[in-house]
Amino acid sequence: MSVSAPYADLTPERVLAAVDSVGLTTDGRLLALNSYENRVYQVGIEGDSPVVAKFYRPGRWSDAAIAEEHAFAAELAAAELPVVAPLVREGRTLHSDSGYRFAVYPRRGGRAPQLESAEHLQWMGRLIARIHAVGARSTFAARGTIDLETFLRAPSAAVLASPLLPGGIAARYRSATAALHAPLQQRFAACDARRLRLHGDCHPGNVLWTDHGPHFVDLDDARLGPAVQDLWMLAPDARALDLLLEGYAEFRDFDYAELSLIEPLRVLRQVHWAGWIAQRWHDPAFPQGFPFAGEARWWEQHVQDLVEAADRLAD
Repeated sequence: MSVSAPYADLTPERVLAAVDSVGLTTDGRLLALNSYENRVYQVGIEGDSPVVAKFYRPGRWSDAAIAEEHAFAAELAAAELPVVAPLVREGRTLHSDSGYRFAVYPRRGGRAPQLESAEHLQWMGRLIARIHAVGARSTFAARGTIDLETFLRAPSAAVLASPLLPGGIAARYRSATAALHAPLQQRFAACDARRLRLHGDCHPGNVLWTDHGPHFVDLDDARLGPAVQDLWMLAPDARALDLLLEGYAEFRDFDYAELSLIEPLRVLRQVHWAGWIAQRWHDPAFPQGFPFAGEARWWEQHVQDLVEAADRLAD
């Protein structure tokens, strides 16, 4: 395993051997699933349904943080919520093989939710409210929170240190991200929303729909944060947000002051995403998956977007 290519040694043979090591008998079938941060595979099992093996990116989360992710998923599943939790194999959910940490999940298929459907939106709102009711019972100690250090300062530092950012716009980027600090701090301070355990990355790709309704996958970005974080990415417009909140209100009160955090959270996601690409550029999957990040014009547009966002937040 190398720092520049952290998954270079994760061959198909090693994936199969890792899954075999937790008492499952693989049948040689292996399908790589779409994932950049981690490596995720559907693995065939002799005489049984396939499983999904998730290999954690080295150095990202501590064992304690992964244990909190798994415990939260298990707590949600125990509350009869449709969340895919890792399987307990040999008394534990986090395993290690050939230097890679991994977990094994039951395979759950599905299709994307229909974000124009009132039924789908209200249904997801009800389930997110129930997830938050469980999330509010306890807290995270190791997974961190949605804050300016994690989603603004650290990713912007990664961009400034990266050769991806054209030198000619580095000063504008530094100025634009610096201009975001004060208005973002003011918005979060003014709202003072309660931080609870969240899914954290609740976009349509992490919701799978079946004939029995939706289920939520991938708690890899679970953190502490305001409830609205798990709602705004599922709402392409005001009508959709209203429908999500209608469903949400059936099971949990929502603090409508948190709506003022949607624009700040959207901006933080933009900054964090660019920083994530810059920080992971050494991974061969990233230049292949995000080739636009190697072009100056994309960074010029990104900087312009941040300048305009700072102006909106300041107003």
